Amino acid sequence: MAEKTTIVLFSGELDKAIAAFIIANGAAAYEHEVTIFFTFWGLNTLRRDEYIQTNKGLLEKTFGWMMPRGSRRLGLSKMNFAGMGPKIIQHLLKKHNALSLPQLIELAQEQGVRLVACTMTMELLGLQEQELMDGLEYAGVAAYLGDAAEAKVNLFI
Repeated sequence: MAEKTTIVLFSGELDKAIAAFIIANGAAAYEHEVTIFFTFWGLNTLRRDEYIQTNKGLLEKTFGWMMPRGSRRLGLSKMNFAGMGPKIIQHLLKKHNALSLPQLIELAQEQGVRLVACTMTMELLGLQEQELMDGLEYAGVAAYLGDAAEAKVNLFI
């Protein structure tokens, strides 16, 4: 039976999302069954880059407008420099032949990492399935806790 690793991605910051996916891909390479549970601001990592027309109320539309849309638009937790920080990090990743966040997400999906969007948070923030990338699972905290109870490694980022 394979080792299991779970990660809760609560943060919507580029550097933390990159770290989560590096760990997830590393664990998957060591043949762990890996689940990343995306909740609150971490869900922004899974948003589609393009605008998706939805039928929402004013508050939900406002949240959608204020939150970054997709992995390419996340800010940094430190040294964001009015949006220049992510561009610097992306430059450094390219310079050192490291994978970008979109590439890390794609690799995780290829390795079978389960990407699970928190349905309760989606409801609270007014996010709908069609606004998120393909290949996701949707579940609540009980499903995450079931995975975490069986995992040897549980991380909260």
